[in-house]
Amino acid sequence: MFKPIHLVPAGTRINFMRPHKIAFIISVIMILGSFALVFTKGLNFGIDFAGGVIMEVKSSTPVADLASMRSELDNLELGEIALQEFGAPDIVLIRIPQQEGGEVATQAAVAKVKESLGSDWQYRRTESVGPKVGDELKSSAVWASIFAMLGIMAYIWFRYEWQFGINAVLALFHDCVTTVGFFALTGLEFNLTTVAAVLTIAGYSVNDTVVIYDRIRYDLRRYKKMPLSQLINQALNETLARTTVTSGLTLLSVLALAIWGGEAMRGFSIAMIWGILIGTYSTICVASPMLLYMNIRNIGSDKGKTAEVEAQA
Repeated sequence: MFKPIHLVPAGTRINFMRPHKIAFIISVIMILGSFALVFTKGLNFGIDFAGGVIMEVKSSTPVADLASMRSELDNLELGEIALQEFGAPDIVLIRIPQQEGGEVATQAAVAKVKESLGSDWQYRRTESVGPKVGDELKSSAVWASIFAMLGIMAYIWFRYEWQFGINAVLALFHDCVTTVGFFALTGLEFNLTTVAAVLTIAGYSVNDTVVIYDRIRYDLRRYKKMPLSQLINQALNETLARTTVTSGLTLLSVLALAIWGGEAMRGFSIAMIWGILIGTYSTICVASPMLLYMNIRNIGSDKGKTAEVEAQA
């Protein structure tokens, strides 16, 4: 018979709480750095937010000559046109910036590009997004993120106590902000797919946090005299196997998506990889240690007394 494989050996006792203040400092630096990057360097907004035209074209040759294409299209004076290999060496994604003059100017720009490239290219799709639509999508993305966080806080507040809800939202804020900062740092395209990834990260992270919070609340009722720091550390170690397996398997799935999912899923998969890593970190090093400063011992004691009274009755 095969023996079960334990990624985390039974009886593991890692002192997660010892460096928690250092982890807080690192997290604050990451958040401030993310804001600084967004406001100075900015995000590489995709056509969803920035507006403009995106064209997917296929070359008649096995490999597209991007240098030659760039030279030809720069002569059209349509602004900074971006070229990107899209899934295969003979497929190119052309991004044309928003043109002054509305829809007429946009169509004229597309016609100029087609005329410049000639008939040796197959034009697979052309998408256009106006500046007004882009601004509306930006606003919708921001509000979606805010409402998601408020909904999560309300659920945890109802399910546990307000201290747990506030800590969970702070951890979510940490995860979402650092993910946006990661995109600002790397220059990867930020579009609606990325926003979907950020919201997915929020859901994934809070799921992990709730599991540990549930263990902490359970231990608060069992060990009324145990020091809070030791109790939180024990809860983290008791759920470490679950955290490792869940995060590891999810990471493997997203890695497969990043490798074989194609260019269209690249931004989503990279955001998810970062989100899994930063979400696991924030659950263990941010959301749980912050409970030290939220006076949760009285909560656990009150509930423990209530449970004892009900049992005696």
